[in-house]
Amino acid sequence: MKRLLGIEFHKFRYSKSSKVLTVIYLTIVVLLMLTGMIRINFNQFSGSLSDLGIFNFPLIWHITTYFTSFLKIFIAIVLVSLTANEYSNRTIKQNLIDGLSKKELILSKFYLALTLAILTTLVVFVASLILGLIYSDFNEFSIIFSQMGYLGAFFLAHLIFFCFCLFAGILVKRSAFALGFIAVWYIFEGILNLIARGVDQFYDTSIYDVLLHILPLNAMSNLIKQPFTKIDLVQSTMNQLPIEGIEFGYDIEWLDVVSVCLWSVLFIYLSYKLLKTRDL
Repeated sequence: MKRLLGIEFHKFRYSKSSKVLTVIYLTIVVLLMLTGMIRINFNQFSGSLSDLGIFNFPLIWHITTYFTSFLKIFIAIVLVSLTANEYSNRTIKQNLIDGLSKKELILSKFYLALTLAILTTLVVFVASLILGLIYSDFNEFSIIFSQMGYLGAFFLAHLIFFCFCLFAGILVKRSAFALGFIAVWYIFEGILNLIARGVDQFYDTSIYDVLLHILPLNAMSNLIKQPFTKIDLVQSTMNQLPIEGIEFGYDIEWLDVVSVCLWSVLFIYLSYKLLKTRDL
C-alpha cells in the first residue's frame, strides 16, 4: 500500500493544477473559520453568526460537515485530472511496463481516493474543533465529542464521490469529458427524482423514497441532511409561520451508509474491469 501511494503522490507532486485546487480547498476551509465574525441583521436579530449558536458543540459538527461537503468538487477535480492524465501522458502504459499489474494500478487509485477522503475529514475535524473551542458556549468533553457520526458520514460521502470520479476518469479518459459525465449523471438523477415525485403524487406510491437511498449521488447527499432548522433563530421564525405537520429528520440512515459503501465497491470494481479489458 505504501509503495502504491508513493507512486500516486509522486504524480500529485508534479501536477500544478492539483496543487492549486488543493490550496483553493484549504483556503476556503480557513475562510469558513472566519465566518463567526460576520455580522447579520435578521428578524429583529443583530449580531455575528457565532451569536446564533451555530458554532456550539455538538451542532458545529453538523453545520461544518454539511457546508464543506459542497467543496469536495475541488478535490474530485484533482482526482479526475490525475486519472485522466494517465492516458494522455501514457503513464498507465509506462507503469505496466515497469512491472505494476492492472490490479495494483486500480488499488493505487483507490488508496489515493481513500487517503484524500481521510485527509479532508481530518481538515474539517480540526477546523470544526478550533471553531467550537473559540465560539462554543459548551466546552464539556462529553458534549464536544458527541454527534461525531456526522464526520463519519462526511468521510463516506467523500469516498463514494471520489470513487465515482475515479470511475468517470477511467471510463472517459479525458478530464473535461469526465467532469461532463459527472455533471450529466447529476442531471440524470435529478430528472429521475422529478419523475418519481410526479408518479408518487399521482399514483400515491413511494418511488422517490426508494431512489433517495438507492441512487449513488442521492444516497451520498442524503447522508448529511440540512442543519438549518436546528438553528434557534430559524426555529423561532418557523414557529411564527402557519406551518403544521412538517417534521425534519437529521439522523444518518443506515440504508444510506450501506448504499454508498456498496456503490464505492462497485465503482472500483467497474474501474478495474474497464482497465483489465481495455487495450492500453
